[in-house]
Amino acid sequence: MTVLTAVAKTLNESPLTTRNARDKLSRGTHWRAIDPDVHLGYRKGVRGGRWLVRWYGGQQKYRQATLGTADDAICEGALSFEAAAKRAREHVSNYRRAVRGVSGGAAPTLRIPVEQYIAMRDARDRAREQRPIRSDASRRLGRYILDDPIADLALHELTDAALRAWRKRLNPKLAHTTTQRLSSDLKAALNAYYLENRKKLPADFAETVRVGLKTPSQEIPAEPKSSQAQMLTDEQVRAVVQAAIEQDVDGDFGRLILVMASTGARFAQVRRLRVEDVQPEFARIMMPASRKGKPKATRYIAVRVGPDILAALKPVIDGRDPTEPLLCRWRHIQISPTQWQRVSRGPWYTPSEMLRPWRAACAKAGVPGKIPYALRHSSIVRAIRTNLPIRLVAALHDTSVTMIERHYGRWITEGLEELAAQAIIPIVPCGQAGEEDEWMLEAAE
Repeated sequence: MTVLTAVAKTLNESPLTTRNARDKLSRGTHWRAIDPDVHLGYRKGVRGGRWLVRWYGGQQKYRQATLGTADDAICEGALSFEAAAKRAREHVSNYRRAVRGVSGGAAPTLRIPVEQYIAMRDARDRAREQRPIRSDASRRLGRYILDDPIADLALHELTDAALRAWRKRLNPKLAHTTTQRLSSDLKAALNAYYLENRKKLPADFAETVRVGLKTPSQEIPAEPKSSQAQMLTDEQVRAVVQAAIEQDVDGDFGRLILVMASTGARFAQVRRLRVEDVQPEFARIMMPASRKGKPKATRYIAVRVGPDILAALKPVIDGRDPTEPLLCRWRHIQISPTQWQRVSRGPWYTPSEMLRPWRAACAKAGVPGKIPYALRHSSIVRAIRTNLPIRLVAALHDTSVTMIERHYGRWITEGLEELAAQAIIPIVPCGQAGEEDEWMLEAAE
């Protein structure tokens, strides 16, 4: 319990650091300064003593609270002078940041920065798409944070332990990448709020967020397997593309898959292509840079494609305005249980729009269970196996060398195997090799 006491004009400090020093004190309360305006107290009684703390609370008054039992006798939970001083500082720090948190009214909870972040992401996506939509962050944060008890925790009471406890409460079946996105979104929301409200939040708030949302080492996958499980051979890629073209009368879905397979770009990049981004005279497509991470200096990535790709795209280039979306699709409404009617034509919006035809194409091509991202995985591995520099592979696929090395390290080694073999030289002096080793020397020659 916290009480108010009058300010003393002069502090008479007492020796409190050791048991022997405290044993010589008279019964009553004794004080010692440990910080400016913070005093550690010792109240000596008949059977031992207790630690107190008092600090300046304004209006010529000190606030005071009890900390615990002193270690005059060895017992569980007893506090030494050093432990009591540490607890005293923590108590005062918690009290002061609580006061700052409620100075403008009700204490803000974690729900406030998360809702502000969701509103910002929704507004940004609506401006990009020019239509009313919800961002992916809105769906993730609403389900896994706003519906969790941590959402109602006051920000001045937020600790790294509370953030770690939230991570442990997440569904263990969630993919590691999903958990990482959630943590990244929450970190961005809290950091953005902190920048606008630093005076109301603890000075170590940003550090608390960083430590609390840091991925524990035991949760980091030792070796990502998603790319290996989703690999497609060149023949399988051709089969999927052919199946996509054959099942679509208008050719819209087939052209989408064709561009994704030939460039290795993400769906979010391909859907933003304009007619002018296809440059047949240079045999390339100017792929828009992804919107992942921080804003990039490079807005487009030049990706070379073959004449077959350019020929397939010719029908949607000729006679169209250069600023129109390159890849479009028909939208339908259901007018009866078995009948659909076309209502409008426009660009692709979300990956879910290609889910049904993609599954059908994969089933027809004999590779069920693959995801559209398999085309990107396969494109990256194809480039690695042709011994393109890793930096170039990363640039063409709008990613980093670190991500390439992390997810495709196996194929980097295999792709460079022939180059590495050229560096092998015979080391055993001629004539000294055993009979069993001669066949190896002959093979090396």
